[in-house]
Amino acid sequence: MASRKTSDPHPPEQPVTPAGAWGDVPNYVQDCVQRSFLFLDTLLDRGNDYLEHLEQGTPPLLKFEHELVLDGHDLPQPCNYALLRLQPPPGLPVDPQARPVVVVDPRAGHGPGIGGFKFDSEVGMAMKAGHTVYFVTFRPEPEEGQTLVTVMDAEARFLEEVIRRHPQCPAKPVVIGNCQAGWAMMTLDAVRPELFGPLMMVGAPASYWAGSSTLNPMRYSGANLGGTWLASLAADLGADRFDGAYLVENFEKLNPANTFWSKYYNLWAGVDQEAARFLEFERWWGGFFRMTGAEIEAITENLFVGNKLARGELEVKGRVVNLRDITAPIVVFASWGDNITPPPQALNWIIDVWGDERAIAAAGRTIIYVLHESVGHLGIFVGGSVALKEHDQLVSSLDVIESLPPGLYEMKLERKDGRATQRWDALEPGDYTVHYQHRTMEDLRKLNPEGREEESLFSTISQWSQLNAQWYKTWVRPWVRMTATRDSANALMRMNPLRMQRQLFSDKHPAAAFIRQQAAAARTHRVQLDPDHPLKQYERRMAQKITDELNAWRDQRDARTVRMTRQLFGPTGLGAWLPPREPDADLAQRWAQQELGSYRDTVIGQIADGGFAEAVCRIVIAGMVSIGAFERRSLRLARLLAQLPNMHASVSPQTNWVQLLKEQARITAVAPVEALNALGQMLPDAASRERALALAAAVMMIEPTLANPRSEIIELLVATLEVDPDRVIALARKLTKAIGEDDDALTLPSSDEEPARPAPAPRKRAARPPASVAKPAKVSAPPKPVRSASSAKPASAKTKTSAKTAKSAPIAKATGTTKTTRSGTPARTRSKRS
Repeated sequence: MASRKTSDPHPPEQPVTPAGAWGDVPNYVQDCVQRSFLFLDTLLDRGNDYLEHLEQGTPPLLKFEHELVLDGHDLPQPCNYALLRLQPPPGLPVDPQARPVVVVDPRAGHGPGIGGFKFDSEVGMAMKAGHTVYFVTFRPEPEEGQTLVTVMDAEARFLEEVIRRHPQCPAKPVVIGNCQAGWAMMTLDAVRPELFGPLMMVGAPASYWAGSSTLNPMRYSGANLGGTWLASLAADLGADRFDGAYLVENFEKLNPANTFWSKYYNLWAGVDQEAARFLEFERWWGGFFRMTGAEIEAITENLFVGNKLARGELEVKGRVVNLRDITAPIVVFASWGDNITPPPQALNWIIDVWGDERAIAAAGRTIIYVLHESVGHLGIFVGGSVALKEHDQLVSSLDVIESLPPGLYEMKLERKDGRATQRWDALEPGDYTVHYQHRTMEDLRKLNPEGREEESLFSTISQWSQLNAQWYKTWVRPWVRMTATRDSANALMRMNPLRMQRQLFSDKHPAAAFIRQQAAAARTHRVQLDPDHPLKQYERRMAQKITDELNAWRDQRDARTVRMTRQLFGPTGLGAWLPPREPDADLAQRWAQQELGSYRDTVIGQIADGGFAEAVCRIVIAGMVSIGAFERRSLRLARLLAQLPNMHASVSPQTNWVQLLKEQARITAVAPVEALNALGQMLPDAASRERALALAAAVMMIEPTLANPRSEIIELLVATLEVDPDRVIALARKLTKAIGEDDDALTLPSSDEEPARPAPAPRKRAARPPASVAKPAKVSAPPKPVRSASSAKPASAKTKTSAKTAKSAPIAKATGTTKTTRSGTPARTRSKRS
């Protein structure tokens, strides 16, 4: 008899039985069957929603009640656009003093509504901030003879009506242009700038030749098809109607994995939770709208292929549209996850129009851009996290955006979580702190990892497209128009695959009754499995494998398209016959140099004009540029400080500080060194100098008594203008106390209480600008960022000693021309596709 063995502490692994490996197979099979019927039941609902939406006349899919304000059909030149006023939900009162917000949705194949698809959107955030919100919508069929100019005139009429309805608000409306509506609003803004407040372009392309082979291969597809003639053919076959479903098909071809697999697998895998979201989105995605042949030809020939808006070649009523004519601030919101409008397509127009960031400031213009790291094209309009962060902060920062000195900025948002309470935190309520960081044209160029050299291909493609379009219009169009009728066009429209898949699978389908019955039974006896069930895990792995294979096929297709385009239109192909034109960036840079030189000649003779208020603005601008950014809190703090009485004998309550700040920013853009050297003439006595420096330090939140932060500009000017640093510190502290930084609210003494003390003249060494500045042809760059306020090193304990040490440094050192590049930019790989 064998003796019993002691148990092995490390027994060998036992083979897993098939039942243990696959789990509860019968229940999984039953779950799959139930999910399949619920999936088909959802697709039947999608078909019913599509047919119901058509019967209702395809109204805009807005989550808000609304009223019709103005119908484009009733205008002298009718169009299918209309203006709606949206009603906020209960509990969100409208502030009558707040400027109105006008949201314009894109007409890119789908119907309107994406901008107000849900509360957490652009519309919802504007309502939350108390703004009256208007929405520009459109009907599915255009009016006869409608053109882009007709639509532009109607939209101008809409803005006039919005302004008329808000006489109590002197500020012009904020206009938000989504996607294709962005370039439309930009065009109107350049022609009618008096109608616009800040213009926000969200996911809006304006530089159609820009991009890269990895960021947006979509731009190459039209090249291999010969350009715009196919759009003209489609419109002619539609009897002067272009079906927006063709555009939606192009969007779906960008991401075949999502179009043919992931979208439906995700619905099937989580049908209990996903059905409602799927139907809500498909109701908008399946609303296809048409436009006239003249509209689609103008879009493709002037924008998609011709790129004439950024090039300054687009004409409206015989007038060339110049984007430099836009006077109100422009905010561009783009995302690295957007493969429809990647950041280069949204931003490169700035380089091609302005050429130099100093030209933007010298012209008194303000351009701000915001970059998201991952959200897709549709998520940029209606993504909940985007709405609660970027859209919320953009709307709540309108006062600051219009107060910013002219220039090019990137808006950066930092979450407050886990951070110590900041100074003046009450001026920036909410979860985020906002900085406006100075940017250059070089920063914009670095956003494209492949550079801009390949844009020369698209110059050749544009010329080739014009030849093909002319050939089609001359020899083919007459025959097509002879055969196409409105009835044949409508039949062709109904046979579009995107429409067929919806209208054929509805309750009119022969199997609909059986599917409904089985789906009802599945809901009654639903089998729910654990997400970690072995077969469910295997199912997810297989689904991911299919997605990966489809993505690999897409990448191969796109690479082949890019390669063929380069070979066909490159310098060894058609590029030798149709050579590319000179890059627009080079033309813009030459224009900028001429304008900067001319404006500098004008400014130099008046560099010392102005007094106390102008001097304060110059110091603030120099300080903020030295730091590298303007803080939202600082600009709001400046507004409070401007309201203090007895600031200076030359300052009255009617002093327009915002306008002065903008004017001084223009001056410092072309003559930064001379502008600071002239401070001694603008501030003739020591008391004025001390007050000016103290006020500037208070605005920048850098009074040396607060943890001894430094400002190289303030320290330098204290030394150069030879004022008492202790008095500057004391005055700065009085200013901040007077507006309520602590409980000791002090009243500022009147400026005439202090006797004017004679001040020494500015140092001669500091008054000599560098040789590069003295020549108009080589205008010195503005002061470049030194460090951010948050990372400033503490000064020495003896502030006066620091100031004396800084005496020997000339002003030119503080306004050096060393450029600071955009740091921390991650290498960009292929963007996520939405």
